[in-house]
Amino acid sequence: MSTEQVVTMIISLCGGLGLFLYGMTLMSDSIEKVAGAKLRKVLEFFTTNRFMGMIVGIVFTGIVQSSSACTSMVVSFVNAGLMNLYQAAGVIFGANIGTTITSQLVSFNLSEYAPVILLFGVLLAMMSKKQNVKHLAEAIIGFGILFVGLATMSGAMKTMRDLPEIVDLLASMKNPFAATFVGMVLTAVIQSSSVTVSIVLLLASQNLLALPICLYIIMGCNIGSCGTAMIASLSGKKDAKRAALIHFWFNVIGTALMYVVLMLAEDQVVAMIQSISADNGRFVANAHTIIKVTQVILLFPFSKWLVRLAEKCVPGEDKKVGYRESYQLEFIGEKVVFNPATAVVEVIKELERMADLASDNLNRAMNALITQDEADIAEVYEVEKNIDFLSKSITDYLVKINQSTLPIEDLKSIGALFHVVNDIERIGDHAENVADAAKQRKETGVNISKEAQRELGEMMEMVNKIIQYSIAMFAHSDESKMQAVIDLEDRVDEKERELQMRHVERLTKGECTPEAGMIFSDVISGLERVSDHATNIAFAITSAEKEEDNENE
Repeated sequence: MSTEQVVTMIISLCGGLGLFLYGMTLMSDSIEKVAGAKLRKVLEFFTTNRFMGMIVGIVFTGIVQSSSACTSMVVSFVNAGLMNLYQAAGVIFGANIGTTITSQLVSFNLSEYAPVILLFGVLLAMMSKKQNVKHLAEAIIGFGILFVGLATMSGAMKTMRDLPEIVDLLASMKNPFAATFVGMVLTAVIQSSSVTVSIVLLLASQNLLALPICLYIIMGCNIGSCGTAMIASLSGKKDAKRAALIHFWFNVIGTALMYVVLMLAEDQVVAMIQSISADNGRFVANAHTIIKVTQVILLFPFSKWLVRLAEKCVPGEDKKVGYRESYQLEFIGEKVVFNPATAVVEVIKELERMADLASDNLNRAMNALITQDEADIAEVYEVEKNIDFLSKSITDYLVKINQSTLPIEDLKSIGALFHVVNDIERIGDHAENVADAAKQRKETGVNISKEAQRELGEMMEMVNKIIQYSIAMFAHSDESKMQAVIDLEDRVDEKERELQMRHVERLTKGECTPEAGMIFSDVISGLERVSDHATNIAFAITSAEKEEDNENE
């Protein structure tokens, strides 16, 4: 073979690999945009036990075509406190089975249909105006590109058989440990076990790799695939690191167990897989699936031990960031794992923390208004600075994630989340206004009657309830509180009108001084506006979804 032919072969291999990687990435990202939010909700809902978590992990990874995406999302969930390590273990087990679906698809070699698949995807993208359909079309285009790349690589590998040096080099790979190391390094570099296994599949199809050695390369690919989750966990909390370690230990221990099986009965295992495989490509795909399923069967009963092993490797607890902690973010920011599929969920958790802080500060200010406690007044001002910090930080983060590839459903809610930040910040401002009134009262000696204090307490109790229900609706999608929020909003409006009338009566009877009356009137007006902000928070996401649905219609 001439030098020119060798160069052409290398260029074809590189081009085919580039198309394959791009097609895989485009398909995975597009599916995540279309279905990421729905799959995330399924992941949250059905992971109450390890077995259901495993089933969800298989389905999720099979749809998204990326175990890395699934395990990275699990790491983010654990980091945000939405999933514990035992639930995460089940999903990780399932993701390891789900990732074998890619090699099964590749083994069917749909390359001859790739142009038709590409044309269909392009026509669908050009004809549709809906974002969901466009992203679905992109996923189909990615699927087509994937097989075009596969055909290009396959064609290049056919010419490898005419190069004795390459044939001899691949044939000389007989050391199981070296084969495992090669698979591990290649996957760590490419960051996709599916791609590496597909390359092994193509080499085996051209009889360039011996079938037994393929088993060891596949096991190396499995260990190498842990790199993405490990990297994603580096900036996360300790539980996020433990979740990534569960994935790592599953593959390392699973590989060790498979080594024992192959040392005892390699020939029998190869013969068994060959008996159910039509060709060498199917052999690699089936071997990948059988290895993963076997590992899950062997290790699933010991998943609690894997969790404990991960806890031993990463001992201790994270320093808790309380909701009153000054100038610190807990669920978002540079020190937290970023995953587009869970970014909005983490923002909502941070907003819930900010809302608790604002609500707590409002109660502190109301208490200071009655007791005239200087320490409470000073703390209200200090906490308000923290609320302002959170407001700016969350707003900046929303701007940042709005520019990333979020799932479509999450993109709908970004605008609403900007409004929620503003509404919570305004509740904080009203707490500061009450503190100003408390300070004024202390400095001027203004007296507030017992009756007025009782009325303020009654209204504050109603406002506390509507804030509590609103946060539950917003942060936890608790629609059972919807009617209660609507009713309370009406009652607070009515209460404000009622108290203003009583205030006027006291003024006319001389039972209240103008200075006390002004403070009283301002405070109850402020509480009514707090109720309005709380209602806005409750219906923020629901309103955004309705507007989007109306636009689509």
